[in-house]
Amino acid sequence: MTEQPSRWERRRDRRTQEILATAAELFGRHGYDSVSLEDVAERLDVTKGSLYHYFASKDELGTAAIETLGNDWSSRLEALAEEQTGTATQRLRALVQRQIAIAVRDHPAALRLFLVPNEWPDAQRARIKELRRRHDRIFRTVVEQGVGSGEFTVTSVDTVLQCLHAAMTQAPQWCGELDDEHRDRAILELTETLLKLVR
Repeated sequence: MTEQPSRWERRRDRRTQEILATAAELFGRHGYDSVSLEDVAERLDVTKGSLYHYFASKDELGTAAIETLGNDWSSRLEALAEEQTGTATQRLRALVQRQIAIAVRDHPAALRLFLVPNEWPDAQRARIKELRRRHDRIFRTVVEQGVGSGEFTVTSVDTVLQCLHAAMTQAPQWCGELDDEHRDRAILELTETLLKLVR
């Protein structure tokens, strides 16, 4: 029988996730070099010293933010890809729509973490690249299947994927400030527009 986490452990886990989400947003919005632990602490309304109970350094916090966000994001898309049935078009539509929705609703600023800015330290930049490759494989698999079956016609799989990722990265700027009804419509319209890349 698995032992349930204590109230203290649950509270610590929630606080850790809050710190990681805040750090990811700040790093994404302002860049790694421009954000200090003091900035993260101020946003959370805690002392810098209290952050050291969770993370020993800014590099450790940055790495954890990248890992947590990247793994969560890709895991959600991988789960969708596994459960989604139907044609390649239907599967790609579901993936693109979910990607845009996550970017717009859940992590609008943090998405920029994965653009691999040169200012990130080497270790974090290498990890970002690995996470991007994992993310790319999810979409690449469906596009290649569609091309292989004759359902998709593309000039180049790589070019299609570059265009897809670039457009989805901009989605928070295009859709983020809209009210719920207009935002949902904009996500659907953007999804359908991007699917034209493979038709």
